[in-house]
Amino acid sequence: MTTANTVYTGELRTSSTHVKSGNELITDAPTDNHGKGETFSPTDLVATSLGACMLTVMGIWARRESIDLKDTKVNTTKVMASNPRRVAEVHIDFQFPESLQMTDEQWSKMKDVALNCPVAKSLHPDLKQVVNFNQ
Repeated sequence: MTTANTVYTGELRTSSTHVKSGNELITDAPTDNHGKGETFSPTDLVATSLGACMLTVMGIWARRESIDLKDTKVNTTKVMASNPRRVAEVHIDFQFPESLQMTDEQWSKMKDVALNCPVAKSLHPDLKQVVNFNQ
């Protein structure tokens, strides 16, 4: 089954519709590549997907462990390279609520879950993933 339908709407912009939910996502070329940079670029979404995937699988694990990760945040930084133009690095910085209490063993397991999320395992090994768990 199709996941999304994408249409080029002109001016270096696309509109994608998630088939199952009907939600819409707009992309724009970044300003350093002839675009307006008014919304996520496709490469922004690659980087953002990594952080979101890590946070999602951490949430799945935490729910099973009766741990509440609500208000955990992730800041994502994309680093581009040229020749060829590509995402070279993604920096993921987690910020956990001060109220979060976990054992060392739980922290270790949760980090392992995050680092092995489906997006992390789908990205090319040349793409450097720098992950910081700020405990």
